[in-house]
Amino acid sequence: MYKKMIFPALLVLLAYALWISADFMEIAAGIALFIFGMFCLEEGFKAFTGGTLESILRRSTDRLWKSLTFGLTSTTLMQSSTLVSLITISFVSAEMITLAAGIGIIMGANIGTTTGAWLIAGLGLRVNIAAYAMPILVFGVVFLMQKSKILKGVGYVTLGAGLLFFGIHYMKEGFEAFQGSFDLSAYAMTGYAGVLLFTLLGMLITVVMQSSHATLLIIITALSTGQVTYENALALAIGANLGSAITTAMGGLAANLGGKRLAIAHVIFNLVTGLVAILFIGQLAWLVDHLAALVGIAAENYLLKLALFHTVFNLLGVLLLTPFVSQLERFLLAQIQQRAKGIEQPLYLYPEALETPATAVSAVRKEVQHLFDNAAGLLAHGLSLKRSTLDSEESLSDAVKYTRRIFPIDVEDLYEEKIKSLHSEIVAFIGEAQTRESTQSATEELYVLRQASRDIVEAVKGMKHLHTNLSRYGLSSNLAIRERYDQIRLQLAKLLRELRQLQREEASDVTALSLDALKLSLQKSSRKLMDDLDEMIRFRRINPSVATSIMNDEAYVNDISHNLLDATRALLEHSSLTQRLDSLSLDEKELQALADQDASSV
Repeated sequence: MYKKMIFPALLVLLAYALWISADFMEIAAGIALFIFGMFCLEEGFKAFTGGTLESILRRSTDRLWKSLTFGLTSTTLMQSSTLVSLITISFVSAEMITLAAGIGIIMGANIGTTTGAWLIAGLGLRVNIAAYAMPILVFGVVFLMQKSKILKGVGYVTLGAGLLFFGIHYMKEGFEAFQGSFDLSAYAMTGYAGVLLFTLLGMLITVVMQSSHATLLIIITALSTGQVTYENALALAIGANLGSAITTAMGGLAANLGGKRLAIAHVIFNLVTGLVAILFIGQLAWLVDHLAALVGIAAENYLLKLALFHTVFNLLGVLLLTPFVSQLERFLLAQIQQRAKGIEQPLYLYPEALETPATAVSAVRKEVQHLFDNAAGLLAHGLSLKRSTLDSEESLSDAVKYTRRIFPIDVEDLYEEKIKSLHSEIVAFIGEAQTRESTQSATEELYVLRQASRDIVEAVKGMKHLHTNLSRYGLSSNLAIRERYDQIRLQLAKLLRELRQLQREEASDVTALSLDALKLSLQKSSRKLMDDLDEMIRFRRINPSVATSIMNDEAYVNDISHNLLDATRALLEHSSLTQRLDSLSLDEKELQALADQDASSV
């Protein structure tokens, strides 16, 4: 109850503060415009994440130095470490890039975010940027009114830049007016007590505003008007960095294992960087003074020296932790593990994956693969085989032949726990993805993957029927009946093994032909089983009622097999390969002709 009252109470308090102080209103308006401008920038850059950004990201993260460069460059261009972190978490969560690459991007983003301080300190407070903001806003609105997604993205970016400029202007005006009635510098503190207090204050401001850029704007503007001392401003900048790690950690709590690991890595990086900066703040300030003199920054120009300090201690953090990225990755992979749960939970379907079409498709593809793995395990047990037997080099013929008992499994319960729950999550996630802006190729892939998920579900449903008769006749004392059910079990087991081996390989031009070969082999096995069954009925080795059950079960296996083949084709065929694979694959008539030709040659 008390938590529900906090937000309304804060709103009332804010309204009262705005009412009693026009100066505070101007500062608050500047902050609001700046943050809204950042939201517009993020929204605008999302318009360019339909494929270009994703392909650049994948190509730019195969080396640590490339990851660092990408993080620095993208954050400098977007002026939003939040958006870069969000996209990076979504790519790590979907396993499209490695955890080490994600750590590199986050480290580079921390350096990139320092460029905002240089822009504000070097340009924003020295030029009447409000005059430039007005025409920028006009052009931004014009672009925003266009139908093209790209032009709308340009409009959001332009509008965001204009709002940022206005925010900086109003913050500066507000603090200058505020100085006449109230002097915050009177509360300045020196020594480590001041460093710790103002570091904590910087953290709190960043957590509340969810933006280290906004915090730096406040710090630099307050410093320019003398509201805070240079020493305290340095501590506030350290706090802004620590606060940004907290906001990332809060976002990472809702992510999957990859997202959680990256969020923790971000916290570790910023904590180490912040701790080093706090412990050696005097030495860093001395270094900044000497570097400033070398590059021509005046000794009294505390604004640019603050920006230089922000860059120096972030660079120091990168230099300290870069040699240990591999060790940090191994530590996080070992320590952050999935907890065991009753009902199967999705491993990849987290909100962050919805940020771009590419990550949404990748997350769904991996989740459908997860569903297939669960189904393969269930089907193996339904055949009274261990899953490890399917994945080994052990003879399946021997494993089937020497089966001593039929596993007493409850297919219905396992279906509800391991299959239906995941399928429902996949369908819901795809539905949510389709409400977002996407590309045509991503939409088509999601449709194919949803059908693949359904195929897997139908395959497991087939096992529900098949297992009943396997329990009854699988170990029949009638050798002819036992052999027919061994044929059925071996046929499906071989297919499962082949499909899992194919899925572990890279998709290539041979994928479709391999699947066609399996389909042809399936048709031959089915034809042989029916021929053998006809012969046994003629010679009265099998009762017609049992023969009918075997025919029904063969039909179930045939349906299960085709569903698994279709699901595997969807999992292996990426959109870039689809047309090539379709041109190579054989249609049903061609397969049937091959099967008939083989039968006639026997």
